[in-house]
Amino acid sequence: MAESIEVDNLVKTYRMGEVTVQALRGVSLTIPKGAFVAIMGPSGSGKSTFMNILGCLDKPTAGSYRLDGVEIGGLNRDELAEVRNKKIGFVFQNFNLLARTSALENVELPLLYNGRANRDGKERAMEALRSVGLEGREHHHPNQLSGGQQQRVAIARALINHPQIIMADEPTGALDSRTSVEIMGIFQRLNREQGISIILVTHEPDIACYADRVIVFKDGRVKSDRTTSAPRDARTELEEMPASEIGEEEAAA
Repeated sequence: MAESIEVDNLVKTYRMGEVTVQALRGVSLTIPKGAFVAIMGPSGSGKSTFMNILGCLDKPTAGSYRLDGVEIGGLNRDELAEVRNKKIGFVFQNFNLLARTSALENVELPLLYNGRANRDGKERAMEALRSVGLEGREHHHPNQLSGGQQQRVAIARALINHPQIIMADEPTGALDSRTSVEIMGIFQRLNREQGISIILVTHEPDIACYADRVIVFKDGRVKSDRTTSAPRDARTELEEMPASEIGEEEAAA
């Protein structure tokens, strides 16, 4: 299987006044296509910097980052934007939805930015909403949706351009326990059924256990990198949860 992501001796330094901060100190690893990877580590460990570089939101100071064989460090701003638009979807902890815009219109936003919004775009947005279980909620605004439903809209938005990779930054950080399992179930389904690579940053060990691989950062380096032989299965857990455990999805229905 061809490697989707290959990082070799990645270094990132920042200047803060007269102080140089080394956020990454020679990180080397590969992430194959179709992987589900959780990235962990304390604040200041370098995991967010690493995520930003993988997502083409930042460029390394030194070292190599190749995405499907393309050296990302040598791309200009427009070329980086094109890679982001075509290959990567983003999901964040605070959802990043436009408050006065419907779920359908929020999902369509990437198409508007790319100048590709049309009638076909609306159908693509509806398809994305259906894929995350939000059919019938397309005209709701964010304040009419629960937190879990808002995160589903954000996932649908990340899917609109049919990305190879979804990068999720603390996607369950603002959600209750059952809703977090529901969201992890969506990520597992997208990974297993559609082959989308999932790269997830989390502070929660329980959430990292849904991934097939857990990479832990400390002081700008990879502290550990282990494969999970038997990741938690969200679908099974939801089926086994007692009816009394009502998440916000059911409560908002």
